[in-house]
Amino acid sequence: MDETICRRCLDVAQYMLEHRATVRQAAKAFELSKSSVHKDMCQRLPQIDARLARRVAMLMAYNKAVRHLRGGEATKRRYQFRQGLQSSADAL
Repeated sequence: MDETICRRCLDVAQYMLEHRATVRQAAKAFELSKSSVHKDMCQRLPQIDARLARRVAMLMAYNKAVRHLRGGEATKRRYQFRQGLQSSADAL
């Protein structure tokens, strides 16, 4: 495997663990696609560092388990924001 890809895998994995980041957040931080980050973490990282890969896999499993809650929170914030805009427009 190319040295730059190995280094990228390790850097992204370290970032995800330090920031408890999702695949999307890590992809945005490293200017990569979600597919690249996912492939790096699921296929390449176990070949490079199995122990680190297990830690990242646990984080990814946790993120997957709570994603429905994150989506609900985002929807709630969006409707509260819209309601706030509507209230301020009505006040004018």
